[in-house]
Amino acid sequence: MTHTPHGAHLIAGSQIHSDTRFASTPAHGTAHMFSEGTPDHVARAAEAAEEAFWSFGYATREVRATLLDTIADEIDARADAITEIGTQESGLPEARLAGERGRTTGQLRLFAEHIRKGAYLDQRHDPALPDRQPLPRPDLRMVQRPIGPVAVFGASNFPLAFSVGGGDTAAALAAGCPVVAKGHPAHPGTGELVGDAITAAVKACGLHPGVFSLVQGGSHDMGAALVTHPLIRAVGFTGSLRAGRALFNMCAARPEPIPFFGELGSVNPMFLLPEALDARTDEIAKGWAGSLTMGAGQFCTNPGIAIVLDGPQADQFAATATAALQQVGAQTMLTDGIATAYRAGRDQMADSAGVKTLVSTECEGRNATPYLFETTADTWLANHALGEEVFGPLGLIIRARDADQMLEIAHAMQGQLTCTLHMDSGDTPLAQRLMPVLERKAGRILVNGFPTGVEVADSMVHGGPYPASTNFGATSVGTLSIRRFLRPVCYQNLPSDLLPQDLSPS
Repeated sequence: MTHTPHGAHLIAGSQIHSDTRFASTPAHGTAHMFSEGTPDHVARAAEAAEEAFWSFGYATREVRATLLDTIADEIDARADAITEIGTQESGLPEARLAGERGRTTGQLRLFAEHIRKGAYLDQRHDPALPDRQPLPRPDLRMVQRPIGPVAVFGASNFPLAFSVGGGDTAAALAAGCPVVAKGHPAHPGTGELVGDAITAAVKACGLHPGVFSLVQGGSHDMGAALVTHPLIRAVGFTGSLRAGRALFNMCAARPEPIPFFGELGSVNPMFLLPEALDARTDEIAKGWAGSLTMGAGQFCTNPGIAIVLDGPQADQFAATATAALQQVGAQTMLTDGIATAYRAGRDQMADSAGVKTLVSTECEGRNATPYLFETTADTWLANHALGEEVFGPLGLIIRARDADQMLEIAHAMQGQLTCTLHMDSGDTPLAQRLMPVLERKAGRILVNGFPTGVEVADSMVHGGPYPASTNFGATSVGTLSIRRFLRPVCYQNLPSDLLPQDLSPS
């Protein structure tokens, strides 16, 4: 049965329509009309979230865990409708949407399990020492507490897992923080359905309706109103460096600055060490081509740069990657704007001095085809623009003259989500030289793999030094991401009746 969107905002459990509306721009299928949000809608949602916090922020972990499980159930109940409109709006295949929906519900249930265990609270207790000399010590207890309403910006490249009901929302709700979500205008129908699911779950669990609101639209005024509203205590964002930096600056300029947890951009460099390249040239090249073009290259962990030592094996690597990429056909990009930006990045790369084009294809409209370039390390080190992300299936091979120059490239890299080493045992000495540098550059380091694909798990770090993210100590994937929406509070000499229920009196 075809789902027809209602096109309304979801503010504290109510459908609210706007006088101004916008049309979706699906890759295929029917366009629908949606309400355009205003600063007034943001204010209403933030005020409802603040009111909800006084109950939700102090609810038991079991209450919050039940909500997360119920949201997952409600999303699953809308599975067919979500897949239908999601594929239309994004152009992504059904299998990809189904997999992403599974990841979305999976991380909701993972957070439910995580908070039930309670280890994330990091409880600490220093018992009173009344007889200590020269001064007694008071009774001190510490626990992590929720910070208050959180704003979540939906991402363009993951309509489910990084959007309205994605990882930021799951982590914030798990922490006890109401959420005001800004739907991404590229997939408003998908966001609406997920918003409906969350709203239904909040109601089914008997919680304050202000626990969740969804405001639709893409206006800059609405985004600015959301990050600057005095009741919003933190922001989760996945998107472009330009937009993210603007919002980050707004958060910092507030009378009371708040944390902006933004994932902004990464080229995810791969360092191909000589013995591995000699032993597995074609295998690595073909694997890179597949990773580079997966999902039209629209992954934040897309490995856009490969660093090799110049020589015959570098020639073979380039030839094999070229042949593999030439077999890849056009793929639909998520939005017209992303496709336009991809072609602009391609043109800038092609026009750069000292850059050679290895694969040049033709793409127009919303389609993307792969491009491959190569350059020397000297050229790359002299041109900062060559180290910037091009969002799409575009790769750059950098030829270093020796191991020392490979290390120089690593030092010159900006912050990254991931760095990868392809190595065999004989490459260990060079890998050991690179590791201290890569640890300072990336949140995740891989060996003999490709970074596309982020496991939702306790150990995952999806973040890194700027500009990969705006907070190098945080992750947007995995259970550690809950820490973004908590703060430690110490309780000194409090009677047990005043302690938070999550803080054990023992």
